[in-house]
Amino acid sequence: MKMYRFIFRCSLMMVLLTATMQSSAQCAFRNTAFNGGEFLTYNLYYNWKFVWVKAGNATMYTVNSIYQGKQAFRASLTTRGNGRADKMFVMRDTLLCYTTTNLAPLYFRKGAKEGKRYTVDEVFYNYPGGKTFIKQHFQRTDGTHAWQQHTYNDCVYDMLSIFLRARSFNPVNWQKGHVVQFPIVDGDSRQNAMLKFRGKSTIKADNDRKYRCLELSYLEQKDGKLKEIVRFYVTDDDNHIPIRLDMFLKFGSAKAFLVSMRGNKHPITAEIQ
Repeated sequence: MKMYRFIFRCSLMMVLLTATMQSSAQCAFRNTAFNGGEFLTYNLYYNWKFVWVKAGNATMYTVNSIYQGKQAFRASLTTRGNGRADKMFVMRDTLLCYTTTNLAPLYFRKGAKEGKRYTVDEVFYNYPGGKTFIKQHFQRTDGTHAWQQHTYNDCVYDMLSIFLRARSFNPVNWQKGHVVQFPIVDGDSRQNAMLKFRGKSTIKADNDRKYRCLELSYLEQKDGKLKEIVRFYVTDDDNHIPIRLDMFLKFGSAKAFLVSMRGNKHPITAEIQ
């Protein structure tokens, strides 16, 4: 009898595990753009009184990792202002996410210090019974916390996991103005967002090299209006590495230009010789 119970429990665990894997697979996407071990560095510039000032650096990495005992990707984007920038405006932002190896979101965190304001957004993802369950956490500047949880029939994303996914989009047949819509979540909200294709351009990076790039805008809907948050210029090749980022911040604007890259999955064919 004990053996039958043991076999039954093992079978039930396998069914539940399979159901979980199938559910998360509904929000999966085939990764064609990067491998774990990709590291990118950027120079950061702020617009201060109509003058662009070199004011810090940014780093972006994607590595192989483990999340809750399973293989995963861990990605991070960090911006750091230098002492010169701190005299104008203190900015310390760190975005972190985990996804499955087929890009289904698992966890997101954004710690943002902007001026005297410091906030933390967190999103925890799970996929029970073919649905998307998220637990959201928001830490306010005064140190108080707010928690909420929701279950959705569709897939939702944070701004970092959707960027990882977007790198594997195939833009071959896109026309200027093409839009990809999706729901975006952070520590205390869900809203509509989109990526808009703005065409192609040539961008010079801070490594003194030029690249053919795809120009993409990330927009969020706030108060019934679409607001551009970031504009990405990514290589027009299979890597889709961001060469330049234009960030539209609450206090103004910032730009990041690529300084170095390593660990890219494919040859960089978008470089202009």
